[in-house]
Amino acid sequence: MKSFAGRGIEHVTPGELGAADELCLVEAARIAVLIPCFNEAASIARVVRGFRASLPSADVYVYDNNSTDHTASIAAAAGARIGKEPLQGKGNVVRRMFADIEADIYVMVDGDGTYDPESAPDMVRLLLANNLDMVVATRVAAEDAAYRHGHRLGNRLLTKAVAHLFGNRFNDMLSGYRVFSRRFVKSFPAMSSGFETETELTIHALELSLPAAEIPTVYSVRATGSASKLQTYSDGLRILRLILVLYKNERPLNFFSLIAGVLCAAALGLGIPLVVTFEQTGLVPRQPTAILATGLVLLSALSFVTGLILDTVTRGRLEVRRLAYLSIKAFETGAQRFRR
Repeated sequence: MKSFAGRGIEHVTPGELGAADELCLVEAARIAVLIPCFNEAASIARVVRGFRASLPSADVYVYDNNSTDHTASIAAAAGARIGKEPLQGKGNVVRRMFADIEADIYVMVDGDGTYDPESAPDMVRLLLANNLDMVVATRVAAEDAAYRHGHRLGNRLLTKAVAHLFGNRFNDMLSGYRVFSRRFVKSFPAMSSGFETETELTIHALELSLPAAEIPTVYSVRATGSASKLQTYSDGLRILRLILVLYKNERPLNFFSLIAGVLCAAALGLGIPLVVTFEQTGLVPRQPTAILATGLVLLSALSFVTGLILDTVTRGRLEVRRLAYLSIKAFETGAQRFRR
């Protein structure tokens, strides 16, 4: 078992389990490999075969998202179980897969052949041996063409934004290759419809303080004939919008306090000259400006009070989500299974 060092992440080498025990533990778990797909006929057979070879005991599921090529039939011929999701968008497919499929461990991966199936056993063992809820595969590009500079920069900026707003625990927030516990999957609300689902998965782990880890994996060039479905600018803006919406929902006091501060600063900027003039002359020469400044002060106070109220509501919602997570029985992992 490898040990991976990183900042702020749990990278743990199990000390209590031997190689044979780790193998027994993996074989005892029901593992499902989830592959959301849209027009991946060029690569899906290789992806399915790769995960069937690396995780022989796992069931491989391919959910087709209105493909216009032969993705579904090629995946079925390679040995995958086929499902369909008519609502377009990766987030819609992930929501459907999480709802439909029953397992102890879930491996989610893109169907474009860019992620290394041979990393899956290490990721599963790391999750099981350390009782984690999520393991994220951080991408290490095999060559420059595999991970375009624009996508790399966008991922870095968005990851830093999430780290600043929600906590600095992940280095590759947008990775599409992850392993989850059943507890994580069945407590995840899955509200996103598109590529922003990875952001939602990350923030779910951060908000509930779930045990998680990262593990580096090779990120390769797409197969010939396979085209990226990610729209750099439009999907980047959607992800940024989701971050802001989640920040408003999950950190309302901070969000509305910031608005209150901006409004208060504007009110002071408009009002201080009027106060100075009034002290010098006893007159208020610009009454509309005075009314505007007063209104901004009232809006500032209202925004701050709104943040206080919503912060209480959010805390209650967070407690409910935590209880929903705890209500799902955990798979017996690590040394506890072998102490009996």
